[in-house]
Amino acid sequence: MKHRLIATITLSSMAVIGPSVHAQEYVSQRPAEQDRLFRSEAVENKIIEVQGLLSNPRLAWMFANCFPNTLDTTVHYRTNEDGSPDTFVYTGDIHAMWLRDSGAQVWPYVQLAGEDEGLRKMIAGVITRQFKLINIDPYANAFNDGPTGGEWMSDITEMDPNVHERKWEIDSHCYPLRLAYEYWKKTGDTSVFDKDWLDAIRNILKTMREQQRKDGPGPYSFMRETTRQLDTKCCGGYGNPVNPVGLIVSSFRPSDDATTFDFLVPSNFFAVTSLRKAAEILETVNDEKAIAKECRDLASEVENALMEYAIVEHPEYGKIYAFEVDGFGNAYLMDDSNAPSLLSMAYLGDVSIDDPVYQNTRRFVWSEDNPYFFKGTAGEGIGGPHVGYDMIWPMSIMMKAFTSTDDKEIKWCIETLMSTDAGTGFMHESFHKDNPANFTRAWFAWQNTLFGELILKLIDDGKLDLLNSITIR
Repeated sequence: MKHRLIATITLSSMAVIGPSVHAQEYVSQRPAEQDRLFRSEAVENKIIEVQGLLSNPRLAWMFANCFPNTLDTTVHYRTNEDGSPDTFVYTGDIHAMWLRDSGAQVWPYVQLAGEDEGLRKMIAGVITRQFKLINIDPYANAFNDGPTGGEWMSDITEMDPNVHERKWEIDSHCYPLRLAYEYWKKTGDTSVFDKDWLDAIRNILKTMREQQRKDGPGPYSFMRETTRQLDTKCCGGYGNPVNPVGLIVSSFRPSDDATTFDFLVPSNFFAVTSLRKAAEILETVNDEKAIAKECRDLASEVENALMEYAIVEHPEYGKIYAFEVDGFGNAYLMDDSNAPSLLSMAYLGDVSIDDPVYQNTRRFVWSEDNPYFFKGTAGEGIGGPHVGYDMIWPMSIMMKAFTSTDDKEIKWCIETLMSTDAGTGFMHESFHKDNPANFTRAWFAWQNTLFGELILKLIDDGKLDLLNSITIR
């Protein structure tokens, strides 16, 4: 489990950054320039550009705080002895590199990499570091900056001192593939697709096949001595039994919580699209047609199994995607706020936004029929067992906006995000449905950068007038 900072702020004490102050009182919450870890001229120029476009001073202030937060506070960039880039990215208040978080944290900057050579090298350093980490341990989700060991070395699994945490999550492989593919498409740079890349692909294929569980439970198991149920796996560390129908076991969710039925549906969808992206790179860049075919074949097998086992009939919403299944006919109907989630599948490009089953699912997850949907006086949204009852994740509200075609809905999402930051100018992991000043994780770079990504997308989509119609101050 990641350590959580739970903060409660008295709003009346915020004379400078409270939501009711005038525009001239919105003071930047970024670190002082000399304390920022990485500077990108392209990112700084984009901040100035967007601030000039947004007429709402509070929204402009929040964008300027959030969008560069990954660069300002989590990016540790250096070069190897041969001059190649190497980037280690903290997740924020936890000084370890999650494969998922790091891939998501730098994602919004890829679109600017062609304008800034330093930024391009930094992102290339993230990608190559991710491949190396996968090759150290393809079952690990988070890594140390070197073989330092750490608090989870006592976990009952095959721990390595380079590994911070060894929770097997499918998305730990998918986010690096998504990032590498987008980087290649935006920059044309193929230097990252070297031997480490090819070794990583072989490890990814091997791991995903092992976790289809066709030949038994496979080599991975995980247990932890803990009082927290979702930080360990039952059945000797292998989890509840699954029927080997072609889907891939994910022992843990993107929240780092243990799965109940181990075929996690959103992550299996993510695997399908990620494997196909990897195949295109392998075929085009590496001329590795055989491995590319292996990726495509696995993707097709998982996709076919999803169509057969992941869709259930709900009495109110009709056909929807289950959150987890086991291949025996059991299904868990819920959604978690972390991505990949059922709601975020259209954002990630794993399903079409027009897919009728997705739309039914979207209505289900944003309703009180989803046990982890919470609604209060401060807002509404999806949480999850990771933080618990009544705690809404801003990420879920952002995913609702990313996947919406309704201007009224999008505006509500932005207004809610603006009014639930507890006056800090930043996003948090979660906030209480009745009191935004009760929140977890004051420093969570992924959510901050994701907010910046959302504002940029809405401007690019022609929604500037919508953003400028917001009157919250």
